[in-house]
This record gives sequence, C-alpha cells and structure tokens, in this order.
Amino acid sequence: MGESSAVRAALVAGALELAERGLNTGSAGNLSARTAGGALITPSGVEYAELAPGDIVEVAPDGAVLRGSGRPSSEWCCHAAIYRQRPEVGAVVHAHPTYGTALACTGRNIPAFHYMVAVAGGVDIPLVPYALFGSESLALAVAAALRDRDACLLANHGMFAVGRDLHAALRLAIEVENLARQYCEALKIGGVRLLSESQMREVVARFATYGQHPEP
Repeated sequence: MGESSAVRAALVAGALELAERGLNTGSAGNLSARTAGGALITPSGVEYAELAPGDIVEVAPDGAVLRGSGRPSSEWCCHAAIYRQRPEVGAVVHAHPTYGTALACTGRNIPAFHYMVAVAGGVDIPLVPYALFGSESLALAVAAALRDRDACLLANHGMFAVGRDLHAALRLAIEVENLARQYCEALKIGGVRLLSESQMREVVARFATYGQHPEP
C-alpha cells in the first residue's frame, strides 16, 4: 500500500472512530492530513458509514481539487488556514461532539478547571466567536485561536483539534471532549474551582517533558 493509500485508509478509520465514540454523527465534521501539495481531506456530505478510501479528496492550499471525484469538506479553508500558520501540524480534526458543542452553544470555553486542560497547549481551551461554516471568516478565527493552542471550541458549532499526525489529532479531540464532559458535570454541581495561570503554566512546562499527549 502506497503512502497516499495508507493515509486515505487512516482518515476513513479515524472518521469511523469519531463516529463510534459519539464525537460526530452522519457526515458531520471532517478530518485531513497534510501532503506535499496540500492536504487529503474527507469529502462533503458523505456518511461516515459509507466512506471509502477512494472518497478522500486531495486539495491544494487554495482548495483546488488535485485528486478525487467528489467535493472536499466545506471546512477545507479552515484546514488550509491551520496548515499555513502551523507548519509542524500534520493533521486536523473537526468534530461536533455533544459536550464540547454544548459548552460552545452556551458561550463557554473550557477554563483551567482541571490540569489536563493543558494537553491542548495552554492555560485554557478557547472559544472561537461564531462565523458561518465554510467561510473565510471562520477560517481566520480558527487559525487565530490555534496560533498557540492545539484545540478550540467553535461558538454554536463544534471543535477543532490538531496534531503532528492523525493519531495525535484524534487522541486530542477525544481528550478535549472528555474534558468538556467533566466540565459540564462540574457546572451542574456548581462552585467550580479554577487553577491559577501560574499553576497551569507549571503544568504546560511539565507536559513538555512528556509526549504530545501526556498520561501522567
């Protein structure tokens, strides 16, 4: 199996995993992996249960289709903006998970309620203001939020997570949704106690000595 074929298969497997874990349903969300000429990305409007490696579309940085018969995901511009800004990022995951989306729909980010919030690279997981899906405005806002973070929530929409490769991006997306679920549960009890910025900076520094997704 060639490198491109392997990546296409991995994208399909990743899409199915997100669906199985409840982070996406139907054809919601999208995944991509960087290539020398742009990115391989899931197609628009194809149910994950029906997705095949041959459906994956290769796009140039400007969205032009390089290989594939279908249309790329409507969020290709967000993926492209992230790749332009973060040359070390090798994969991007966009999802509509229940808890992360619930927080985003109530105007909440994920603050420093738990030290593992630092897994996304900073002291919080930011909330991107609402913009029309598939728009350049959304792409610019997402890129700005991910300048110094590896994940963000999208107001009234969902979330994005990035990684050095597809495995890392998927693991982070799953961890962010786990944190979102925990934060939602904490909000039900009330009186959530947040860690200070200095405490979170200590965690971020400590995480630098672990893998990209630490499990201390």
